[in-house]
Amino acid sequence: MGMLPPLVSPGPPLEPARLARYSRQLMLPGFGEEAQRRLAHSRVLVVGAGGLGSASIPQLAAAGVGTIGVVDDDTVELTNLHRQTAHALADVGRAKVDSIAETVAAIDPGIVVHRHAIRLTSGNIMALLADYDLVLDGSDNFATRYLTNDATALSHKPLVWGAILRYGGQASVAWADAGPTYRDLFPVPPAPGDVPSCSEAGVLPGVCTAIGSIMATETVKLITGIGDPLIGRVTTYDALTGRYRELEYGRDPEAPRITRLIDYEAFCAARTPRGSSSAKRVSSPAIPAQTPQPTDAGAPPTMTLPSTPGRVSPAQLARRIADGEPLQLIDVREPFEAAIASIAGSQLMPLGGLVHALDRVRRDVPVVVYCHSGVRSLHAARILQQAGIAQVDDLEGGIDAWSREIDPALPRY
Repeated sequence: MGMLPPLVSPGPPLEPARLARYSRQLMLPGFGEEAQRRLAHSRVLVVGAGGLGSASIPQLAAAGVGTIGVVDDDTVELTNLHRQTAHALADVGRAKVDSIAETVAAIDPGIVVHRHAIRLTSGNIMALLADYDLVLDGSDNFATRYLTNDATALSHKPLVWGAILRYGGQASVAWADAGPTYRDLFPVPPAPGDVPSCSEAGVLPGVCTAIGSIMATETVKLITGIGDPLIGRVTTYDALTGRYRELEYGRDPEAPRITRLIDYEAFCAARTPRGSSSAKRVSSPAIPAQTPQPTDAGAPPTMTLPSTPGRVSPAQLARRIADGEPLQLIDVREPFEAAIASIAGSQLMPLGGLVHALDRVRRDVPVVVYCHSGVRSLHAARILQQAGIAQVDDLEGGIDAWSREIDPALPRY
């Protein structure tokens, strides 16, 4: 791609104290005071104050980005703290936008932080983007990623995006005015349930830091015009090997032109479930966070699975149990998860060893499987169906939904 013109014009001259603060980056070759003034004059919208936001927002603030908007409607939970290092134990229960705003203020009270405690939708994103120069997307769901991609394309603004899962991650820059976008790399989202969330599959904290640092650096490069931005290239990181790799990609000549925003929840939900003969997917093994994977190392990744099993809501399952209906309730989570919380009467059969525990699954009564949030249980139900067990449902939303809707005394994690 090569160097691009700076995205933001320089702001007013900096005070001596600000020059001293940024002296170690002002002396960088090709940087200087003008680049610092561009940062001070810039306005960056960050989507998500979780793992990637926690890694990138403090770096943007420390580098001198003058205005940072943060979009997140979530609150801090105990399970966030191992990787979302911008939040602390005292912040549990607080809005993430409030917690991270205080983190920025502790770094530099001169940075302006706009808190957007909302969920981005097709109805509100365009008005929000009008106030910012570029978007950094650290969201954890595909609907938001396609939404930010399309909205930035329509508003002619660059998008710095990243994704993380387990031991790996990836980052790139999508800018329709200068090169390919996220849709050129991933024309369609993965089928529902194909890619587990961090709550299902886990993530190593250092992966958040590595990918978040790349995203923050790409943002600084775009604002100031230094270096070669990651447009048409994806950088991937594998923590287990310590290797970074790069994948080049270009515009897809057959991709439909982005002319309007759509219902992105419906767009992602409409993907054909895995195992259907009509499923289509464009992906690359070099992109681990979107490449469909088994949710456990022990689950067969290549088996042909039947159609989607039935799903039962927490209320429906509670009613069946209360009515005394004979059924077998199977927990396919890991033992440490069952030690945190479990539904009374369930039997633990972790997904990774389920194919070796089929003799423990009853065939004379209906079977209901559950996990943390419903991803692993869907895979488990398909495995049981393939094994010839016809009466199989999985618990929609998993034990997390059960604890929210049926038994609030159960710990959530």
